[in-house]
Amino acid sequence: MFQFFVDPKQIRKTDVLIMGKDVNHIKNVLRMRPGERVRVSDNEGRDFYCQIREVGREQVILDILGEAEGTEPPVKITLFQGLPKGDKMETVIQKAVELGVSEIIPVAMRNCVVKLDQKKAQSKQIRWQAIAESAAKQSKRSLIPTVGPLMQFQDAAAYAKKLDVRLLPYENQRGMAHTREVLQKIKKGSTVGIFIGPEGGYASVEIEQVQEEMELISLGNRVLRTETAGLCALSMLIYALED
Repeated sequence: MFQFFVDPKQIRKTDVLIMGKDVNHIKNVLRMRPGERVRVSDNEGRDFYCQIREVGREQVILDILGEAEGTEPPVKITLFQGLPKGDKMETVIQKAVELGVSEIIPVAMRNCVVKLDQKKAQSKQIRWQAIAESAAKQSKRSLIPTVGPLMQFQDAAAYAKKLDVRLLPYENQRGMAHTREVLQKIKKGSTVGIFIGPEGGYASVEIEQVQEEMELISLGNRVLRTETAGLCALSMLIYALED
């Protein structure tokens, strides 16, 4: 069943209007017809099962069949991802959205190989947001996660202070017992930040800056690639908290 996101104003008492680029996607790409069923979310936590009533030139009208169960995890997760090389960021965003992250912040750190100027960073952000939207549709999310602007490490650390819990997986941190203890203490409804270093790992000065305000945890005895570490941490968190 295909998923679409609409503005809350497009949801009426008994039907839903789909407009914009999704109309072309429904008509000419998916070639859907009246009678077919879809899932609709308003990006604010409301989800519905719908059936196509009419496929018009500029809009598609759906009949609401009933409310659908939400798919969001019991905590709001922000992933602070150290900027990786190549197209790895695209993979990280896609998979992190599938796993339930609410926000992704690209972070420039001392050991990042890639350096983006403001113009390139803005262009990347537009593409990354489109990838997040596509992944949200594919994984039947109830909201589209936000990909924020590129931040410097110290700015990201300051931004994270508003969160209830801040986790920093660190390769020099050993022992899963502490990781389990930290995860078990996280309460449903909390806001959680996860910091992931780049290919070159964290600089020692970065760890020194945040070790008093973040929980340094281990992801196991093996050193994980940057594109693997965040997904591992997200999986652990979801396993510990999701019913």
